[in-house]
Amino acid sequence: MSQFAPLPTPVLPETTQKTIGEFVLAARTAFETNLSAVVLYGSAAEGKQRPTSDVNVILVLSSFERSQVDAIRQTLRLAQSSVQLNVMFLLCDEIPAAARSFAPKFADVLRRRAILHGDDPFSGISVPRDAEIRQLRQQLLNLTLRMRSTYAARSLREEQLAIFLANSVGAIRSLAQILLDLQGRPASSQQEAFLRIGDELGLPEWNGALQAIDQIQATQIGEAGVAAKVYLQVLDCVQRMRAKAETIGGEARHESI
Repeated sequence: MSQFAPLPTPVLPETTQKTIGEFVLAARTAFETNLSAVVLYGSAAEGKQRPTSDVNVILVLSSFERSQVDAIRQTLRLAQSSVQLNVMFLLCDEIPAAARSFAPKFADVLRRRAILHGDDPFSGISVPRDAEIRQLRQQLLNLTLRMRSTYAARSLREEQLAIFLANSVGAIRSLAQILLDLQGRPASSQQEAFLRIGDELGLPEWNGALQAIDQIQATQIGEAGVAAKVYLQVLDCVQRMRAKAETIGGEARHESI
C-alpha cells in the first residue's frame, strides 16, 4: 500500500476545536513523556465532520499506566458527551501488529490523519495488501448480515433505520474507498468513492439515494417512506461491494475455516 502523508491540522467547529484542545492538553499533562503522539483521524481530520460524526483520536503511548489514565477520565467523559470523542490507546510497539490485524481501519488512518501532538507515529507504516483484502471481505460480509438483521428488527420504526444508517454510512464510504484503491483505481475522497462505487456497480437511482443519505446523516431523520428504501439501496450496495471484493487479490483467497 502506498504511503500517505499526514493532513494539515483541520479547521473544526468551535465546540469540537475547544473540546479536542482541552483533551490534548489534559493528555499531555497526565502522560508527560509517556505520550508519544496524539493523532486525529477520520472525517474530523479532513475538516469534514458532520453533526452525527464521531471524533476519533489515537493516543500513542510508551506504556499504559493506570494513574495516568485515571487522571484524564473526567476530561474524556466530558469530551465524549460533548463531541462524541472516541479514543484509542495504542502502544508504540503495537503499531505494526495493529496495522496487520485491523487492516481496513488503519488503511483509513493512513489516508486521513492529522498529528495534534508529537511526531507522526505512522511514518513508514504500511498495511499488507493480503490482510487488507481479507479483512475488507470480512467486514463487508459482517455488515451485510448486520444490515439484514437490523432491517428485520427495526423497519417497523423507520426512524430507527435512519439512526442506524447515519451511524454506519461513514464506515461504508471508507470501505468503498479501500475497495477502489485495491482495484488500482483510487478515489480522492470517501465521498467520491461512494458516488463512483454506486455508479460502477450499476445501482439504480444512486444519486437520489446519496442525497437522501446526506439528509439522514445531518438529522438522523428521513422523510416518511424514504429511510427504508434508501436503507435497502445501501444494503444492495454493500452486497455488491462484497461480491466485487471476492474477485480481487487471488493471493488472499485461500483462508482456513
